[in-house]
Amino acid sequence: MSRDGLHRALADIRLPRALHAGAWWLWALGLAAAASRTTNPLLLALLIAVAAYVVAARRGDEPWSRSFAVFLKLGLLIIAVRMTIQVLFTSAYGGGTVVVRLPELTLPEWAAGVKLGGPITAETLTLAFYDGLRLAAILACIGAANALADARRLLRSVPGALYEAGVALVVAMTFAPRLIEDAGRVRRAHRLRGRHARGIRAIGRVAMPVLQGSLERSLDLAAAMDSRGFGRAAAVHPRCRRSSGPLVLAGLVGVCVGLYGLLDGSTATAVAPAGLGIGLASAVTGLVLGGRGAQRTRYRPDPWRTPEWLVAGSGVVVAAAFVVAGALGQAGMNLMVVPLIMPDLPLLATVGALAALAPAWLAPPHRVRQEVPS
Repeated sequence: MSRDGLHRALADIRLPRALHAGAWWLWALGLAAAASRTTNPLLLALLIAVAAYVVAARRGDEPWSRSFAVFLKLGLLIIAVRMTIQVLFTSAYGGGTVVVRLPELTLPEWAAGVKLGGPITAETLTLAFYDGLRLAAILACIGAANALADARRLLRSVPGALYEAGVALVVAMTFAPRLIEDAGRVRRAHRLRGRHARGIRAIGRVAMPVLQGSLERSLDLAAAMDSRGFGRAAAVHPRCRRSSGPLVLAGLVGVCVGLYGLLDGSTATAVAPAGLGIGLASAVTGLVLGGRGAQRTRYRPDPWRTPEWLVAGSGVVVAAAFVVAGALGQAGMNLMVVPLIMPDLPLLATVGALAALAPAWLAPPHRVRQEVPS
């Protein structure tokens, strides 16, 4: 890289601007893929800590950027539910350490003879905790993407063939952050009026205003989409229109098969890369053909520069590190609960997880909104 190119790259990192939303999602999906490859609680906790640190360092001041804490609380709820289910529908391991014995109840034959209660062993609780923590880590990674990336800006980069599906996806992704924002606004309004209800009564008072606001926002969105001609398509050759859908569908199936083979590790070595490559080629061809019928323009499209490559690359690095560590069979990637052992930290996976901290310094700082004085 020349000296001028290096200066431009450093300027892109230092100058405040909004990073491309696609880069944040690629980084978060890399963390989520890494979390799906291990049951080591130390590695999972490290991934959650990495996501939390990057969110704290690079999130903006928009209301939806404070939704990461809600995803963490939801992860704790998932762990609690997973362990509760394991306690109720437990199956003790042979030779396990019994922690407590609950009253045992066998359901009738029409309920498949399921047994409730019985001896609860430390092994079953540990297994439930590992599974719940893995789901919580994946959810935390997705929550980091929601807190860092603006879903509306991500819609600008959607190919023309997937524009309508992208609008539906963006509306679905923004539902939870908007709901959290509305609930916080209603609670603040209640506190200003001297209402300090808690528990079930507080939920009832908050739910109705939030539901009313959601309905009003849905009507405004529908009116805005209709006024902008949403759904209008250009005249294209019937052969292109008929072939684009099957090509995209076949490509997505190939991509899913390839990704499953790469993440699972039990598929033949050549099947996963071949399926991924053929699927990507088919999907891209279908998207190009289908995009000919989309009539829309982009005003000031988000740039994809050096910081975007670095952020997305860090997500690819952490996913690749966990996949390679699992393929090599490094100790500590997937723990056994019989017997119970203290987890170790695999070196390759640990280094890959720490590499995901790069966006905390390589991503440009978020532009702070200036308040207009009254």
